[in-house]
Amino acid sequence: MAKGLVDKIGLHGSHIKHERNDGDSVTLEGEIVDHQAGIEYLLGILTSAKRGSLKGFDEIDAVGHRVVHGGEQFQDSVKITPEVIDKVTECIDLAPLHNPPNLKGILAIQELLPKVPQVAVFDTAFHQTMPKYAYMYAIPYPLYMKYGLRRYGFHGTSHRYVSQRAYQILKKSPCDLKIVTCHLGNGASMAAINCGKTVDTSMGLTPVEGLIMGTRCGDLDLGILIYIMQKEEIDSHAANTLINTGISSDMREIENAAENKDERAILGLEMYYYRVRKYIGAYAAAMNGIDTIVFTGGIGENSSKTRREICKNISFLGLELDDEINNNLRGKEAIITKDTSKVKVLVIPTNEELKIAEDTERIIKGK
Repeated sequence: MAKGLVDKIGLHGSHIKHERNDGDSVTLEGEIVDHQAGIEYLLGILTSAKRGSLKGFDEIDAVGHRVVHGGEQFQDSVKITPEVIDKVTECIDLAPLHNPPNLKGILAIQELLPKVPQVAVFDTAFHQTMPKYAYMYAIPYPLYMKYGLRRYGFHGTSHRYVSQRAYQILKKSPCDLKIVTCHLGNGASMAAINCGKTVDTSMGLTPVEGLIMGTRCGDLDLGILIYIMQKEEIDSHAANTLINTGISSDMREIENAAENKDERAILGLEMYYYRVRKYIGAYAAAMNGIDTIVFTGGIGENSSKTRREICKNISFLGLELDDEINNNLRGKEAIITKDTSKVKVLVIPTNEELKIAEDTERIIKGK
């Protein structure tokens, strides 16, 4: 019915973008001091006579929330109760940048729409099917027991959506396909999915592990970090900033620089492609084969060059890319391999909002 974004909450230039499905759109600027104020703006626009899609708050049957970290407590989306809020609060140490604003959204709706049920959809839930040998780290076991130090993985709602969509497009059941999903955006992660369940994923305890990303270094020898801390005499806060920042988080800028023969940009892209290919190879070993590779996320959906460079050196799997289809595809669903290709490669735009809405309906209706 409508979509929108409340942006720069608590910062100068805060605003809300709102668009109805009939194309009517508006951007309203104003001081949005916190998440509750943002949601008040949101509800006001949704029910306004001029811009709205609803006649009143009583038309809202439920509210779904993306919650980044659910720890080991949640293997599925759940109806939000005081106990759920307590458990999400306990996970703040595991996701200090994400869970607090997620909670603020939940509490704001609780304040503004106290009788409306809410559902939490966790980024980590889909990956809870990983076997223990895949999610454990080789650290003293008491540290795992005390702090929950293990691989959790993220982008689970996206990986779940695109893998389920792949079954539909290829007209296959989950156990017919071994899928590698590549969510390539400013944040990036991959998942190995067998029989519809995650068996491994690239992000770990935090979103830093795995692929090279817009502002995250990905896999890194821990000894390097300790060495830098000692040599540069920096604390853990500065070290955390070091592994979570970059020159540019926009792939288009990097690609443009590479086209202009910038050697560091060229190297950065080669490293980026190589890391994805290496994970594809690892997941082929983890699942004893691959049937399907799915690209999604802002880069995966829109960068034909990225898809081509990742695919060109994994022809040993029987992958035959159709260059004509790939080169002319941006942001649409398609199979971009030849009919003779043993491994099918798909581009599927992700739709996390749809999965959140579906889970919310399922749980509220008790399906």
